[in-house]
Amino acid sequence: MNDKEIARQLKKIKVINQEQADVEVKNPTSLTMIGKGRQGAVFQIDENTCAKVYGNPEDCEREHYALSLGQKTNLFPRIYGKGQNYIVMEMVRGIDLREYLQSQPLTKELSFKLIEMLVTFQQVGFDRIDHHKRQIYLQQDGTLKVIDVGRTVWRDRTYPYPRKLLTSLGEEYKTLFLSHVQEMNPKLYAEWQHYMAMEASARQMFETLFSKRLKNAKDIAIQLAEPLLTVGDQGKHYAKLEGLVRKVFKEEWIKVLVAQGRDPEKVKKKIDVFMEKQEGMGWEEIDQKNGNQLDCSKKRQKQSKKKASLKQKMLIEDVMKNVNKLLNEGNKKKRETLTSYPAIYRTKVK
Repeated sequence: MNDKEIARQLKKIKVINQEQADVEVKNPTSLTMIGKGRQGAVFQIDENTCAKVYGNPEDCEREHYALSLGQKTNLFPRIYGKGQNYIVMEMVRGIDLREYLQSQPLTKELSFKLIEMLVTFQQVGFDRIDHHKRQIYLQQDGTLKVIDVGRTVWRDRTYPYPRKLLTSLGEEYKTLFLSHVQEMNPKLYAEWQHYMAMEASARQMFETLFSKRLKNAKDIAIQLAEPLLTVGDQGKHYAKLEGLVRKVFKEEWIKVLVAQGRDPEKVKKKIDVFMEKQEGMGWEEIDQKNGNQLDCSKKRQKQSKKKASLKQKMLIEDVMKNVNKLLNEGNKKKRETLTSYPAIYRTKVK
């Protein structure tokens, strides 16, 4: 079968991704499907060649990139061709590590080869230095080959130790493999142990912080957020309202004056001076504005909270008057500026 015929046959095959399940395959060709997974299905082309057809073209691009990184090593299958949603590659034979360890022991030599595999992943530029045992094939000459490497690249975050490999080995072989690592490279073993301990601590913290507290999350949230509530407290409410109006006033004033061509820094300084003046307004001024000519010396002591709220309200009203005045002046200036433009430009300048 030549390259054009292979491409023609592969384009006829439909691979559909499924939610949390292996892909669905519609194969109207004579090519034999020899396996499938979550991302795609593999078809045999001849004794030494196969093709993987993907449901998502992005998965195809991703795995092709990963395989391309390793083409100068013997760890990955050779690439022979690529289409929009398929890769033609070398057929990987041998026995996968999952099946092998069901009847054979994990020797120190095999553990060494697994470490070599991880080193190669690092050297070729993979993001995830890890692999599941079912995707690792032991060849007749004792070497290893790996398949399904798409998820080793284009990763933002990964575990800093081979978690997937260790977990897939099972507790018995995980312990044995780690003992081999400790014997061959104590420094590497210590680093992996450190990260495994950190992971265990992180999971314990998650359980403590969320699992137990979420049982009474509503009650806890109500009590916890109590200090954030201000509307029910008149003093706090007007203080927050005053701060809000001042913020709006300052921001809008700056916009108006800058639009008129004023220096932003000078504008800010003038606003700060105005704010300080308003902040320093005395009780007598407030009483006078409010039409009160009372002797407040005794009443201040009895009605301090009421006076504080009154002062804040008066300040807000005063600030808002200035805001409206300035905005009106700004709009007037804007209209005057617009009328100076030729009529054909006026719709563009707003």
